[in-house]
Amino acid sequence: MAKKEIKQRPIQTVLCFTTYFKGVQFMKSCKELGCNVMLVTSKKLEHKEWPRESLDEIFYIPDENENVNMDNVMKGIAYIMRAYKVDIIVALDDYDVERVAHIREEFRIPGMGQTTARHFRDKLAMRVQASDSGLAVPPFTDVFNNDTVLNYINKVASPWVLKPRSAASAIGIKKIHTSDQLWNILDSLGDRRYQYVLEQFIPGDVFHVDSITNNDKLLFSRAHQYMNPPMEVAHEGGVFRSYTLTYGSEDEKMLQELNQQVLKTFGLRRGASHTEFIKSHADGKFYFLETSARVGGANIVEMVEASSGINLWTEWAKIEVWQDDYKLPKINKDYAGIIVSLAKQQFPDTSAYKDTEIVWRMNMENHAGLIIRSKKLDRIKELLNQYASRFYTDFFVKVPARELPL
Repeated sequence: MAKKEIKQRPIQTVLCFTTYFKGVQFMKSCKELGCNVMLVTSKKLEHKEWPRESLDEIFYIPDENENVNMDNVMKGIAYIMRAYKVDIIVALDDYDVERVAHIREEFRIPGMGQTTARHFRDKLAMRVQASDSGLAVPPFTDVFNNDTVLNYINKVASPWVLKPRSAASAIGIKKIHTSDQLWNILDSLGDRRYQYVLEQFIPGDVFHVDSITNNDKLLFSRAHQYMNPPMEVAHEGGVFRSYTLTYGSEDEKMLQELNQQVLKTFGLRRGASHTEFIKSHADGKFYFLETSARVGGANIVEMVEASSGINLWTEWAKIEVWQDDYKLPKINKDYAGIIVSLAKQQFPDTSAYKDTEIVWRMNMENHAGLIIRSKKLDRIKELLNQYASRFYTDFFVKVPARELPL
């Protein structure tokens, strides 16, 4: 019997770009796949626990009040490419998606370009693209023109939310109740006013779908519900919780369909994504909120792995390296939930939480967190509610929300 021929792949060089500490598992996976792996990151992150054993080179960019001088970055990349042929470049954080798209286009490296990257970073571009494709979105407007804003607030009832077009998560979002309040905030923004988008605030339950895509085909996705909306946690203080939705339920099936429509419409050819929707309390309808071309934050990747056996960082790395030869591993169908809180202790101790369903404990200063897994969703919800009550007593501390300067 003839032996099966093993396809030999050329050694590829992967350049990982991130200005936040994340993507460790992605880099480790690329090295395990036989790649040369390089990291470009901020100088302020030099002493973080990067997987140095998996990295062939690390390059640092200066910190300029969290701003990145792209002209200097391009010169640095050009210098790197004198010695290395970069085959793949990947943005590991939301803020770096557009930067890496710029680098790809300048050096003609395959992958997402700047126009498509806008769909995954610019909240105004997202809403225009989603609306044009027939997806339901909360009523929104740009704020470039005074008459446009006036017409909008005369037609669309408050409250509204003013969102930075390129900020991540709930950073910088302001809830507004009156027109006077809105005009005062717009005036205070000055020359940065054009960097914001205004939309109606819709009370409802917020959901997220986390996925991996290859060659325009959605290969894997999991739908989840936040027990506390991220905006509420960020601005009002609270314990973050999320859990897997019931497989085959009407909400789960609808979210899977909507997520697939978003990714197809927005043009994600390859990689990981995190997409959010809100189900309105008023009409029971799902509205698109935002999407991203990266792994979801807040340790969602560990929750997804707990329920499915799929690590999004690892599978994303395989997709980038193997592309057409990629095969999705076996998928489990358990239920999982996550709870995370800021902690008043520098090194919070969760050892008093002893339930057998606990499969992960957070190891991060001033944070407490657990992930649980069960065959039964009711058990997940029960434990998350119990833990939330205990977390408020044992760990919780409220700190001011991070804001963008006005």
